[in-house]
Amino acid sequence: MIGPDRLARVTAAAVVPEQVVDYVRAVAGATPRMFDSCVGYPSGAGVVLIGYPLHDPLDRRAMAAAVKQVLQTPRLERITVIGPARPPQAPETAETAEDSYYLLPLPPPAPGPKLKNLLRRAGRDVRLVSGRRLGNDHTALVQRYLDHRPLAAGTRQIFRRLAGYAEASAGSVIVSARRPDGRLAAFAVGEFASLSTAFFMFCFRDADLAPPGSADLTLSGLLQEAQRRGQARMNLGLGVSDGIRFFKRKWGAEPFLPYVETSWQPVTPGLLSRLRGMLRRKP
Repeated sequence: MIGPDRLARVTAAAVVPEQVVDYVRAVAGATPRMFDSCVGYPSGAGVVLIGYPLHDPLDRRAMAAAVKQVLQTPRLERITVIGPARPPQAPETAETAEDSYYLLPLPPPAPGPKLKNLLRRAGRDVRLVSGRRLGNDHTALVQRYLDHRPLAAGTRQIFRRLAGYAEASAGSVIVSARRPDGRLAAFAVGEFASLSTAFFMFCFRDADLAPPGSADLTLSGLLQEAQRRGQARMNLGLGVSDGIRFFKRKWGAEPFLPYVETSWQPVTPGLLSRLRGMLRRKP
């Protein structure tokens, strides 16, 4: 368990969204704990370690030291490390997924002609409204995504808890694109609790109501909010797919931090001793 002051320092130094403690607590229901210089989230018999050390997200030695501390957790059955590299303690059989976080400096690069036209066209048909809470129309749009899109189980859980996250995190802001009659065409959720890094967390659009460029327009609203707060950069999240990478690169975003997710079931000293004893007893 981390004290409130330490929790605030973790979030203030966040460079990846998983270091925003209120966000993870809201969507995962996990209680944060410090492992050396990294924050982790124990849940049941497992621990998810965010292996980006707060002093330097690329410090692999510090990440390995944090992993070593996690592996000393009693009755640990599974460890997942999200960090800049595969931990040296991970066995060859560990499950691994790789991606990159995309960064947009603030102020952002000037939009190209195509992006300018998209923003101008969308701005003629919808207006941006900022707020702190999701309304019924926001949650209904999220539900349509859940009903009609093939989403991973973890993504579904996050989407179902989106309203709770927005309410729990004082740094969250919702930018909505609304038609002249007030109907919701699209909205984006940003997180601004970190001192230097803003986060583009989620974006949803109504295919029937949103004019082309609506998602870009909501992102522009979040970028303006980040600049108003004096933040230096916006983390646009992971690449995920060709379409999502295209959206981010269109704005001038580039990969800035490796994302390596490694998961395995550690062999605890107690279990290892029992296995050795069983082998010795064999005739």
